[in-house]
Amino acid sequence: MHDKIRAIIDQCLEANHSIDIRYDEPMSEHTTFKVGGPADCLLCPEAGSFPGFSAAVISRARAANIPVFILGGGANIVVSDRGIRGIVLDTGAYSGLIANDEGVLSFYSGTSMDEAAECAASLGLSGLEFLSGMPGSIGGAVWMNARAYGREIADALAWTEVIDFSANGGEFSVTRIKTGAGFGYKRSPFQGRDQLILAAGFNLKPSDANEIRRAMETNRQDRKSKGHYSFPCAGSAFKNSRGFGKPTGQIIDELGLCGFSVGGAQIAPFHGNIVINTGGAAAADILSLMNEVAARVKTLAGFILEPEILFVGEWGE
Repeated sequence: MHDKIRAIIDQCLEANHSIDIRYDEPMSEHTTFKVGGPADCLLCPEAGSFPGFSAAVISRARAANIPVFILGGGANIVVSDRGIRGIVLDTGAYSGLIANDEGVLSFYSGTSMDEAAECAASLGLSGLEFLSGMPGSIGGAVWMNARAYGREIADALAWTEVIDFSANGGEFSVTRIKTGAGFGYKRSPFQGRDQLILAAGFNLKPSDANEIRRAMETNRQDRKSKGHYSFPCAGSAFKNSRGFGKPTGQIIDELGLCGFSVGGAQIAPFHGNIVINTGGAAAADILSLMNEVAARVKTLAGFILEPEILFVGEWGE
């Protein structure tokens, strides 16, 4: 596998490309849960090289039947203890503000959500306050339609620029897509498309800078009070459902499951819908814990929980 990957990288590199290339890179260093085995190869292209290099790598890897996983902020995933086979394409260096076009603020996909919120606030633009203090990247947020405090990405999203690989014959194109149908609770149309998110623009409104800052600080303090920063975790473990009549965390708490643990993974004593790594947890511990909690909730309360966390990499027996 490594030799095939090296050959693909060599074919895609150009003289002006600067790429951080790491083989057998532990994914525990790239996720907020701090778990995960090695990626066969992790690639982090610099901003100027990202679009062209990424498109070429993905196209050639597919032709060679080598999987490619797109890594955002690593904030909503659990990587298997066996790691990820193939190539992990890290978007982290492809970050920053692109433009402020009459209130439409655009960012590269690797920009952190908190950085985007800070940038909007510095310009006196309101609409991204709900992202403040939230880990993860803009690309990941668009892909999953990130949601908090009664707002979601789709509420502010104006357009998304993608590399589209859906054409026949291995061809690809860069396309700007206006926001439309296909968005829902923690869902976006990009989850069913063969596309790499490059950038996103957001419709924002001028507002009082002090009010924007107060809202952002309130959100950060709320996250802190709920223990989001106390241990390695990935925020909400399970999705909420209006059909439950109450938050998932409350259901888990009322069933006495707060503090329940498997290995180094634990349902946070302070919040029923947060799984934490108490130290030395394995990815398998997190999966086993969530499966057991879901089974108990179904048996005792009749609710079927859907994980919000994505389990990626090489799982199985």
